[in-house]
Amino acid sequence: MALPTDLAARLKRDANGLFAAIAQERSTGQVLMLAWMDDEALERTLATRRGTYYSRSRQTYWVKGETSGHTQYVHDVRLDCDGDALLLIVDQVGPACHTGNHSCFDTEPLEFGIPLEEGR
Repeated sequence: MALPTDLAARLKRDANGLFAAIAQERSTGQVLMLAWMDDEALERTLATRRGTYYSRSRQTYWVKGETSGHTQYVHDVRLDCDGDALLLIVDQVGPACHTGNHSCFDTEPLEFGIPLEEGR
């Protein structure tokens, strides 16, 4: 399966042909993780509905949960307005993060240098 021509033309890739893919849990709206995709990873994801990504460190494709059992079933894929990132709406089985946390963003918020203004 090749990417539709109009979709491929809208994607903005980095120098390595990659773009960001953000997985968001369908049931909670929680952002789970950020990973990288190229055209083939996106093609595989669209064909199988399983989150398939490209590992920059190992330089290979990986399917979320293939070894851990912590799978992602992809319900929806959306391209952002600039074409340089995708949002995957997923059902996550088990933790999404390699640390064992449900989300890779299960960390304490960073502190701001100035307080939040009233009414915002």
